[in-house]
Amino acid sequence: MLQGLLTIAMAAAVAPTPSAAQSADLVLCDRIAADPSDPDRPADVKGVTEIAASDVVTAIKFCKNAANTSRRAMYQLGRAYAAKGQTADAMAAWRKAADKGSTSAMVELGVLYGDGSGVARDEAQARKLFERAAQAGNPRGVSNLAALGGGGAADPARARDLLSKAAETNAEAQYQLGVMLAEGNGGTQDDAAARALFEKAAAKNHPAALERMGAFAQAGRGGPKDAEAAKAYYQRAAALGDEDAKKALERLRCPYAIKDKRGNVVTNLCF
Repeated sequence: MLQGLLTIAMAAAVAPTPSAAQSADLVLCDRIAADPSDPDRPADVKGVTEIAASDVVTAIKFCKNAANTSRRAMYQLGRAYAAKGQTADAMAAWRKAADKGSTSAMVELGVLYGDGSGVARDEAQARKLFERAAQAGNPRGVSNLAALGGGGAADPARARDLLSKAAETNAEAQYQLGVMLAEGNGGTQDDAAARALFEKAAAKNHPAALERMGAFAQAGRGGPKDAEAAKAYYQRAAALGDEDAKKALERLRCPYAIKDKRGNVVTNLCF
């Protein structure tokens, strides 16, 4: 893989000008470290969900060279450092990228502050970063803002409004907005609309949305009751690691509980 990329870089650097060399660095940085969800990513760059371990050192080298003139490369340099376990260096790169307007860098910093990874946990700082990204239209910023503190954010109605815009294309935003609609958080409760959003996110293999679609289909909530469809949704979610879906499948397999005189479950009847 790298041999082909190096050939591309060498070809791009034939002209002995700094701009050409910089362009070659950015080409390589994009090829092995671009984030598929980054709004700054060019349409012709596919991106990678995770940087391959064999590419991390190369990514750091070329992204560092390109980072002086590209906020996208600076963000991707942070991704490369994070993949190598160098959290402090990743944060430094993401701060610089965020200062230049990278909304993806804002989100990554917000995640670190929200989790307390490599830095003291600071929910207020995480919220500020997610809000900056959300206001700029970053779908992950919107969905993370809504998810922070259980889907509410400081202003549920505002969170719902932001999510509505991001939910046009983003699966996480579709799921989070579906949860808010199902619970009546930030506005009117609407099971049918929630189910429609869960269905859209489920079509993108969002594990939690698949589990919610199973629950809605099983109960006939927001639409027709369909036991077979419910089981199929649970199975897809469970295959993606969703624990709630796994428990739901077990309840379907063992639906009857045998209890003692005190009402304690002794065992379940399974089929």
